[in-house]
Amino acid sequence: MPEGAAVRDETGRTYVAGTVDLESLRLSALRTAVAMAVASGAESLEAAAVVSGAEALTTEDLAAVRDLGGAGTPVFLAGVDGGVRERVEAG
Repeated sequence: MPEGAAVRDETGRTYVAGTVDLESLRLSALRTAVAMAVASGAESLEAAAVVSGAEALTTEDLAAVRDLGGAGTPVFLAGVDGGVRERVEAG
């Protein structure tokens, strides 16, 4: 499912990504944004946000945020209409 996501690191830099859906590589938008932050040298995350048609965040997405941001990192899920559906902590 196509999605968009953004994460903000400890220095205020924001990384924006979309879903990667290749035959050999499949990543959600949020996991792609986390990977971009890691590749750019981020050491932690302040927050994450996803825009998706999904009803809930996946455990894999929350695990990626938790791995870099820690258990208390807030993650917001918004629908394609822009309305926030869910706010959870990555732990």
